[in-house]
Amino acid sequence: MNRFLIGQYGAFDEAKFRRDFRADFYGIEACLFEDESDKQRLIEASSKHGFRTGIHFPFRAGGSVVRDALFLAQDAAVRSQAYERIQRELEELVPVNPDYVLFHYPKPVIMDDRVDWSQWRFADRSEYEYESGYSFDELKARSEELFVWLSAKGEEYRFTPLLEFDALNRYVYETDFLERLLDRYPRIRLCLDTGRLHVQDCLDPYFDAKAIISKFVRFTDSIHLKNVRVTDQITLNNHPVLPRLKPEDGWAPIEDYLSLFKAGNPDVMIMFEHRSDWVSDEELEDCYRWVEQLLR
Repeated sequence: MNRFLIGQYGAFDEAKFRRDFRADFYGIEACLFEDESDKQRLIEASSKHGFRTGIHFPFRAGGSVVRDALFLAQDAAVRSQAYERIQRELEELVPVNPDYVLFHYPKPVIMDDRVDWSQWRFADRSEYEYESGYSFDELKARSEELFVWLSAKGEEYRFTPLLEFDALNRYVYETDFLERLLDRYPRIRLCLDTGRLHVQDCLDPYFDAKAIISKFVRFTDSIHLKNVRVTDQITLNNHPVLPRLKPEDGWAPIEDYLSLFKAGNPDVMIMFEHRSDWVSDEELEDCYRWVEQLLR
């Protein structure tokens, strides 16, 4: 279990830490903290318990109308604001000394015009563009700029930049441009989210979640592990993974996903991005043990 992490979103929740964390876990991923006191509690707990810290951008709540940094936006001013916002957070995070800082990619999401995206969650229209209005050349150029900048900042501040896939279009899954960027800028690594993979696999007939895992597994440092049920609607997002949740009932094929990760990258970290309050203490322990068994 020394590669397992739990999430702390909104604040450093002492009760959640006591219930969810185990002494042999690797660390905590923090996001959207509202108070300076929570940042200090995180630093103190890390020192006391000896765990490592990862950051899911943004670390601070309330810094922008849109949560994610829109570093691929077509508007140059929006891109500049995104980079400035990240820079401010990196300065604030120096005392936290994070192992990694994670950003959603691509942002804005580039959506396949052929697909019905009405059930995909967006907080604001600025978070997505349609493929018909955003060219492959634009994505390649702006992604290269992002990789150059993040690689330099990772070196300067001594952290690993992680890019967590949001919805993907054929620019990513039908070409090798992103693999070539990841090879050229090895400091940058990926995070794959089992919930997002499953939802897009169900909504998008052109997308294959297992093929995406196989394609990018060697670049993946972290899995955001959770389940979600997709039938005629999307429900119970961020549910803990449990062996009783069967794919034939609409749940993600977690065993299949973890088998692919195990085969291609056996040292990948597992961040339990789930609502542990939805299950009993016994079920939470079952979740941890089941995942550990699947990865042996």
